[in-house]
Amino acid sequence: MLAKKYLRECKGFIDQAIPEFLPEKDGYPQSIHESMHYSLFAGGKRLRPSLLIASAEAVGGNRNRVLPFAVAVEFLHTYTLIHDDLPALDNDSLRRGKPTNHKVYGEAIAILAGDALLTQAFVLMTDPLLMEVIPHKNILRASHEIAKAMSSTGVIGGQVVDLESEGQQVDASTLEYIHIYKTGFFFKACVRIGAILSGASSSQLGTLSRYGAHIGLAFQIIDDILDITGEQQQLGKDVGSDIDKSKATYPALFGLEESKKKAESLVDEALGCLENFDERADPLREIARFFVQRTF
Repeated sequence: MLAKKYLRECKGFIDQAIPEFLPEKDGYPQSIHESMHYSLFAGGKRLRPSLLIASAEAVGGNRNRVLPFAVAVEFLHTYTLIHDDLPALDNDSLRRGKPTNHKVYGEAIAILAGDALLTQAFVLMTDPLLMEVIPHKNILRASHEIAKAMSSTGVIGGQVVDLESEGQQVDASTLEYIHIYKTGFFFKACVRIGAILSGASSSQLGTLSRYGAHIGLAFQIIDDILDITGEQQQLGKDVGSDIDKSKATYPALFGLEESKKKAESLVDEALGCLENFDERADPLREIARFFVQRTF
C-alpha cells in the first residue's frame, strides 16, 4: 500500500471523527471554539495520528479502538503549532497556506485555543466511555507516555533550547537535542501509543520505539531541508523562515548533501527495525519511505 493512499485514508478517518470530539463550532463562547476548529481544519496530513493507527495495526490492533487517542494527538499537535506561530516564539503569519491563528483571532484567543486543545486531548484519552474496550492499565500507560513526551523534558524542552539557540552557533549535540526533543519524542510517542493500546509485546514495543525515534529525527531533518529547497505551496508557510530567524538546522551545520544522507540513513535504520514484522507493518514502511520522497 502506497503511503499517500494510506495517509489519505487515515486523514479522512480522522477528519470525520474530529467534530465528534470537539465542542460545537458555534457553541458559547463562540470565539474560542471557532479558533480551535479553524486551526484543526486548516489543512495537514494527520501524519502523527496516522502513525499511531499504523503502529496499532502492525501489532494486530483495530483503528476504531484507538481512534480517541489518534484524534487526541492531532489536538496536541495543533496546539503546538498555534503556540509556535505566536509573535513571542516563531512569529509566523502563514501555517498550511492560511493565516496563522493569532492573525485571525488575536494573540489572546490563540493562546487559549492552544490551551483548550491541549486540555481536550486529555479529556479524550481519559474518557472511560470512549476507551472502554482497552484495558485500563494500557490507557494509563499510553496517557502517561504522551504527557511525558509533551513535557519540559520532551517537546517543550526542545522548543526552549530551539528558541534560546536562535542566532547562536550551536554544536552537533545541541542541534540533535533540539530535533530529538522538539520533534522526535512526539513521533516516537505516537508509534508507542498505538502499540501499547493494542497490546504489543515488550519486544514489539522496543522495536517500534526505535523505529519511531529514527523517523522522528528523519522528519525534522527533511523539514529543515525543505525550508531551503521547497516551495511555499508545498510547505504551507514562508520558505527560508529558518534562515531568516537564524534557526539551528542540519543544513546550516552540515550542509544540504550531508543532511540528505543523514535523513536517508535514518529511514533505512527505521525500515530495518521492521524486519521481523509481517505485512501488517507495511503502512509503517511506506510512511518511512514517504519521508525521503518528500525531498529527493
